Amino acid sequence: MALARIRKGDTVVVLSGREKGKTGTVREVRVEAGKAIVQDVNISKRHFKPGRGTQTGIVDIEQPIQLSNLAPIDPKTNKPTRVRAKTLGGGTKVRVAVGSGEQIGKE
Repeated sequence: MALARIRKGDTVVVLSGREKGKTGTVREVRVEAGKAIVQDVNISKRHFKPGRGTQTGIVDIEQPIQLSNLAPIDPKTNKPTRVRAKTLGGGTKVRVAVGSGEQIGKE
């Protein structure tokens, strides 16, 4: 299986669209749809009617963003980077920033 470029908990920056340049932490990745939900980015207002056990009124909800419009942030330079897979000695794959060679995430 291919190594995921963006995972839950990663800090990412939005590359295009009206939210361009904003950064946030990935809360959820929807692999089948090719989208991710990023904290405090791409927020829209939803109107909910009163119901059992739900929040009512006007609620701010984070909408999914295409994975192609997101880039992980390099932990060394704090800039957007591409990701490469690297195999360590024990046979485990880790994600590595292309520019600095720094490992991304905890794995």
